Amino acid sequence: MQLFGLEKLSLVDYDGKVACTVFTGTCNFKCGFCHNSPLVTEVNQLQEIDVESVFSYLKKRKGIIEGICISGGEPTLQKDLPDFCRRLKEENLSVKLDTNGTNPDMIKLLMDNNLIDYIAMDIKNSLDSYSEIIGLKNFDTTKIAKSVSLIMNGNVGYEFRTTLISEYHFEKQIEDIGKWIKGAKKYCLQQYKHTENCICHDLSAVPVEKAKEFVKILSPYLDNVILRGY
Repeated sequence: MQLFGLEKLSLVDYDGKVACTVFTGTCNFKCGFCHNSPLVTEVNQLQEIDVESVFSYLKKRKGIIEGICISGGEPTLQKDLPDFCRRLKEENLSVKLDTNGTNPDMIKLLMDNNLIDYIAMDIKNSLDSYSEIIGLKNFDTTKIAKSVSLIMNGNVGYEFRTTLISEYHFEKQIEDIGKWIKGAKKYCLQQYKHTENCICHDLSAVPVEKAKEFVKILSPYLDNVILRGY
């Protein structure tokens, strides 16, 4: 399991849990708004974190840390992710997975074996607008759609989330997303915050009033739409 970052204490990464967050390396997307760009573009220059040191920390914080968030990069690219999750469960920790949804087979394996308790999947954009935002031409969204279906029909708590970018997200895209994930339990519209670690430096956040309009557009399709970071 390749880990390149550890946030030892977080009250925001896993709703309702005192958690720590680990960051895996490499990603199969290159989203311009990604604020973890070193994990995407410079991973070969980063120093790995010893997995055993993570478990040593968790043992020392037993009774304080309630859950762990596995983020990235894209965690489902790690072949030994199931074994890592299994060890976390053996420590009686609640496990949350952050994913871009490109590996539905891994998601299914984790869900079927009760290795995760919560999953947060990024919805980058409407299906017909995916390629530009992820930096890949002619991207086939079949696996993305399959992951959404698996998650919505599974038995694991979940949320979908979209980081709103003025250059990519408009009324049509938002309504198309609503139609696509109609009936989803939770959908978060996240405010984009630019940092020096973002891959692109010419993107802008959707203003709060526009974000509120998006919530109204989504209301016929989704009962629980949350503005996060606004």
